[in-house]
Amino acid sequence: MAIDLEHAVDVARRAVQAASEAALRYFRSDFVVETKADLTPVTVADKEAETAIVEVIRGEYPDHDTLGEEHGAFEQGSRYRWIIDPIDGTRGFTRGASFWGPLLALEHDGEIVVGAMALPALGESYWAAKGLGAFRDGQRLSVSKISDWGQATLGLGELNRLFRPPFRDGVMALMQRCASTRGYGDLANFTLVFNGRAEVAIECEVKIWDVAPIKILVEEAGGRFTNLGGESKLSGHGFIVSNGLLHEDALAAFARAGFRDR
Repeated sequence: MAIDLEHAVDVARRAVQAASEAALRYFRSDFVVETKADLTPVTVADKEAETAIVEVIRGEYPDHDTLGEEHGAFEQGSRYRWIIDPIDGTRGFTRGASFWGPLLALEHDGEIVVGAMALPALGESYWAAKGLGAFRDGQRLSVSKISDWGQATLGLGELNRLFRPPFRDGVMALMQRCASTRGYGDLANFTLVFNGRAEVAIECEVKIWDVAPIKILVEEAGGRFTNLGGESKLSGHGFIVSNGLLHEDALAAFARAGFRDR
């Protein structure tokens, strides 16, 4: 039976809200920061936020698969899978910064059909579903109409990765053409495009849970999502989110710089 997307996106919104509340209980307080095997930080807030998301999902869809950054995969052979990042931007969270939050996506047969995310410290919540539009706090989102690099803003993710080979030359080429560059990082980088505040956002060397909901959010806002090789999928070394009007130019800059994504 096909899932009701309106109900699914409501579940995603509630799950993200539950994760936000769980994380905010620890925000700017004393807690232990552990280091995972991949040398990234994790806290009790990450773990409790993921548990909060899974509890909401299980209450509505007990037969769905889940893939979480902290708790791993729970597979039941479902055609539906929820992809969870309880706190994207944990390092910033541990330092008391504001650009962090939960990311959640629903995948059906390999296609993202629902996405939700939040920036709890800023009081912002985002959601989208296939064919139903993208929203911030109930307001419909639309990407910008700027098609001239001389007026465009470029958003960049983790700078210490983007300014190393093989990404550096492509990034530098775009920076030299655009009107301004912003380096918000993590999920906040992508919200620039959703909100029409930037035309292109780039991130590299991230996991599937870091970008899964971003794809449906930008597409439902009228924009475009691909990896740096131009493929509309969630695998690759880097990703471009845009208003669609400058997307091909951005991809071409990386191609001219000799970049080849998988």
